[in-house]
Amino acid sequence: MTKLAFIFNSFPHTTVAGREGLDALLAASAYSEDITVFFVGNGVTQLLKAQLPNETLSRDYISAFKLMDLYDIEQVYVCQRSLNQFGLSTDNLLIDVTALETDELTQKLALCQQVLTF
Repeated sequence: MTKLAFIFNSFPHTTVAGREGLDALLAASAYSEDITVFFVGNGVTQLLKAQLPNETLSRDYISAFKLMDLYDIEQVYVCQRSLNQFGLSTDNLLIDVTALETDELTQKLALCQQVLTF
């Protein structure tokens, strides 16, 4: 079976990329059990707690990231360097993730055959 990677690298609520990526991720989980999710660069902000999408007239899709557990998506990684750049830690995030250094993240990504970026 093909190992899928979903990379989130955009800010939430500025484009539809995050919402569409989450929708695609949850849909793909019905067909594949081998999915790895990465939050890198600006994408780490997708997982921030206490976002206020109503203030930008955006749909609140962020809480739906909690559904990954329900869909058996367990390989969820965040870039430690990106967290550091935003002055964040995993405690600031909505879900439990594994923070990886850039080289570890790159190694895990290299194991994936198909990569989708949002």
